[in-house]
Amino acid sequence: MTNKNKFIVTTTSGETAELTNATTLKSNNLYPFGRHNYAVYETPEGKFVRGLNKGEREVMLTHFELLDEATARNYKHDYTREDD
Repeated sequence: MTNKNKFIVTTTSGETAELTNATTLKSNNLYPFGRHNYAVYETPEGKFVRGLNKGEREVMLTHFELLDEATARNYKHDYTREDD
């Protein structure tokens, strides 16, 4: 049975990361969602995970990647919100 109280993601490298108790280092999660949406998390285990949106309007983050600490802490997102 899946625990619906946990936020567990699978990264592009196939590794899982639990973000339930992770700290959000940076984010921009404005609706309507799109390429401007991202979040960078630090897990209690010391993993750094970036969540991105590849253009999905109704889902905040659509894929996740592991980052090294320096990249995570200095992350600058390439996209800004474009209002219709």
